[in-house]
Amino acid sequence: MNSLNIKKFDFVSISIVSLLIMIGLVNIYSSTYFDNMSFFSFKNPFGKQLIFTLISLIIFLFILVSDDRFFFRYSSIIYLIGIILLIAVLIFGNEVKGAKSWFSLMGFSLQPSEFMKPITALALAKYLSNINSDLKRKSIQLYSFLIVLIPIFLIIIQPDPGTALIYFSFFFVLYVIGLPSTYMNIFIWLTILFITTIVVGKQNILFIISTLIISILLIYIYRKLSFRKFLFYGILSLIFILCVDFIFNEVFEQRHRDRFDIVLGIKEDNRGIGYNTNQSQLAFKSGGFFGEGFLKGTQTKGDFVPEQHSDYIFATIGEEWGFFGSILTIILFTILILRMISRANTNRNIFNKIVIYSVASIFFFQFAINISMVIGVFPTVGIPLPFISYGGSSLLASIILFGGYIKLDSVKKEKW
Repeated sequence: MNSLNIKKFDFVSISIVSLLIMIGLVNIYSSTYFDNMSFFSFKNPFGKQLIFTLISLIIFLFILVSDDRFFFRYSSIIYLIGIILLIAVLIFGNEVKGAKSWFSLMGFSLQPSEFMKPITALALAKYLSNINSDLKRKSIQLYSFLIVLIPIFLIIIQPDPGTALIYFSFFFVLYVIGLPSTYMNIFIWLTILFITTIVVGKQNILFIISTLIISILLIYIYRKLSFRKFLFYGILSLIFILCVDFIFNEVFEQRHRDRFDIVLGIKEDNRGIGYNTNQSQLAFKSGGFFGEGFLKGTQTKGDFVPEQHSDYIFATIGEEWGFFGSILTIILFTILILRMISRANTNRNIFNKIVIYSVASIFFFQFAINISMVIGVFPTVGIPLPFISYGGSSLLASIILFGGYIKLDSVKKEKW
């Protein structure tokens, strides 16, 4: 075991995460409070979150004192165990809100897909550091994609597309460490096509793309211009547009389709599927600049926003602590993520660098999507706010990710 060098730990980030956890506990208490509620009762969400906070602290300390080489040596085995758990939950797991994603244990529920995030980060870093992260080679690209896509597939069929969405953050990590920009361009283009197809309609967008391809083909014939890339993107677009109906109607459930329709302005439903977003927006409006005060939020106390202690906890922050509390939370996350990226850039160990990039990317995706979801610019997909939302699996997974960052950030040597 390596000697523990506490001086090298990033105490600024530790302080930020400690503050975020405290913000989470305060707002979970506020959003679930009822008269004569016992402060330490494990029957209410606040009491359960306290238990998981203590467990998280123990896990965090264990990671700090562990040998940093452990993460590198056993990441492949841990990845295999994680995949087995994702398969097992499909067979033996409990169904919650239409998704078979949970194991129940002694009154608590654990979600394997949350713990698969740090596991995937380790496996990807292990593979790429072994081959010096040469992502220009097609075979290396393929294996890297498989490491990420296998858990995505297993999580989608639960079905839990919201959690699966977070795993796409790993493609940004691949892009940063050398993946050709072609893949990122294709991803952005297909995302635009997906949304446009839903809004405009399959027939209309097919007509537009087909007309564009024919026009480029005619220009090539008469002016001898290069059109290979245009033709490639055109054919890919046509194929993808034809697949959008299947993805939208078969992969997404009706509740997901309705939320896309509401966010894109195709339909309005403030009393049905759009109720959460509408009520959270009302909570922000009532909060003003400094908020209505602790335990004084009318939307929070009236329990008007469903899941207000978990996925929609940012609405509680907005109502009771106002614009000031909301912007403080955003600033804390921004500083934390930027600090991780900055320190990853200075780490000479490629394994450590990739893991830290992965942690920063996961936190950014979850933070950005959750807040966008709460304020109504992204469909409700069930993504918690790291360190703040109620949920043992989410908190434990976030602490494991953060503990891995603190540990590996303190080790900057090129090789063990």
